[in-house]
Amino acid sequence: MKGYIYYEEEDAVRNQWFIDELIKEGASGQLDVELLTSDAALPDDAKFVFYRARDFEKSQQWEQEGIVVVNRSEVNRVANDKLQTFQLAALLGIPSIPTRHLDCSKDVREYPIVMKTTDGHGGAEVHLCATEAEVNQLISRYPNRQLVMQPYIEHNSSDVRLYVIGEEVVGAVKRTGVDSFKANVGLGGTAEQFDAPSPLREFAVKIAKALKGDYIGVDFIQNPEGVWLLNEIEDPVGARSLYETSELNVAREVMGHLHKKLLKSL
Repeated sequence: MKGYIYYEEEDAVRNQWFIDELIKEGASGQLDVELLTSDAALPDDAKFVFYRARDFEKSQQWEQEGIVVVNRSEVNRVANDKLQTFQLAALLGIPSIPTRHLDCSKDVREYPIVMKTTDGHGGAEVHLCATEAEVNQLISRYPNRQLVMQPYIEHNSSDVRLYVIGEEVVGAVKRTGVDSFKANVGLGGTAEQFDAPSPLREFAVKIAKALKGDYIGVDFIQNPEGVWLLNEIEDPVGARSLYETSELNVAREVMGHLHKKLLKSL
């Protein structure tokens, strides 16, 4: 069966090793997979797309054309909108960081706050603000972008990410920031294997089931009282930290799941 792994051009360069692994594991399961980047149209022979970008409208269009897309466009839409993410958490009864829309500094009731763009990723557009002036400066930096604010919760600059394939948690890592309150590995943080407690696993699976996700990351932080709070849902979610901290062959597990899904769709 013919399919494509879709990446933005710049992201494809950074993730070439993982792409090669996905293609190799796909071939072992009789899936003929090629890389497709943002400068190319989807060929007519495509039966499925492993979508590794953040434009849910593009993947939604392919779904409407009868293409199987992993993850579904709805997963991509919710995961890349922080307000939608926390509305989902509230609906599912999953504890999460209180999140509100931010239009102007007058919306802030107390400091410090964490200010984010609703569709940012990788931690680059996450800021800790201690004053009204800092909030106004950041509002000016992101014109025509939707912003959210959250109370700052002391968490020792660490979080945990659970990786979910289908409805199974296949691994977890603890990420710790270096010289930053942000734990993102891409910003210099470190990662170590983490034995996720049952409640976190149940929360992550509950989210995956609600979204009908195929391969997502679910991030939590722990507040000083020991309560785990949903921080973000990641789609697309990387695999580098999981490869570095475990023996799991992520590409094999993902493509195996995709193969089973495609067989069911026939």
